[in-house]
Amino acid sequence: AGPGSSYTVGTMSERFDCHYCRDPLHGKKYVQKEGRHCCVKCFEKFCANTCTECKKPIGADSKELHFKNRYWHDNCFRCFKCYTSLVNEPFMLRENNKVWCSNCTAAEDAPRCKGCFKPIIAGDQNVEYKKMVWHKDCFTCSQCKQVIGSGSFFPKGDEFYCVSCHEHKFAKTCAKCKNPITSGGLTYQEQPWHSECFICSNCKKQLGGKRFTAVEDQFYCVECYKECVAKKCAGCKNPITGFGRGTSVVNYEDESWHDYCFKCTKCARGLANKRFVCHNGKIYCAECPKRL
Repeated sequence: AGPGSSYTVGTMSERFDCHYCRDPLHGKKYVQKEGRHCCVKCFEKFCANTCTECKKPIGADSKELHFKNRYWHDNCFRCFKCYTSLVNEPFMLRENNKVWCSNCTAAEDAPRCKGCFKPIIAGDQNVEYKKMVWHKDCFTCSQCKQVIGSGSFFPKGDEFYCVSCHEHKFAKTCAKCKNPITSGGLTYQEQPWHSECFICSNCKKQLGGKRFTAVEDQFYCVECYKECVAKKCAGCKNPITGFGRGTSVVNYEDESWHDYCFKCTKCARGLANKRFVCHNGKIYCAECPKRL
């Protein structure tokens, strides 16, 4: 803004009358504007510019500033926000004809922190996420309130969690060790497991993606089940695993057979689901004992 006077002020030494009220001006203070001479009162009433800030006329005795056809008393030309005088200082004319200093303009136009709602000034460390921004120290975990800053986090709706709190609040818990499953894992009978927790009870090898057998609360790989758990067939002496051929089992007096091994000792006729006779510890069809 610059000085805005478009008139001259002085003491009349000649004989002139006020252009408006016709009072004599000789020896009195007068104002000359656009070729007209007038007294100070008439100048303020008819000719003076109106201050953009206080809306009062800018008298002949006041210092006047102007910018883009707007006028201010020099003591009204202050920052709208911090009231600092802007005479000879950089400023910005904003909405409603308010003048702002450069510092307040920068703060007002700066993005607002979603945490403290204060402006984030250029040079401040900040965190941005989906068009939202925080001061780095204002970006905290919704659970423990510790500063996340530029660390890893998990969004949940309008809340944000550090890795540790997210694990304990939202992650699935392993059915064996009861600790959170943060990545990977598997499901068995609708329960989650760490891959390293779902292992053979005998050899401790991981069972994810492999064939296994569950015996009560224990799991066994095929090899360990055959070796350590499976019953031995009374016929062929091999383990009855339940895998592949021979999944049906015949049980009789504390002994077990593959269904295809349960046959007559004499004629080798298969006896699964048929009548049989036990003689001297051996199995026979109903006809063969008669021939012995």
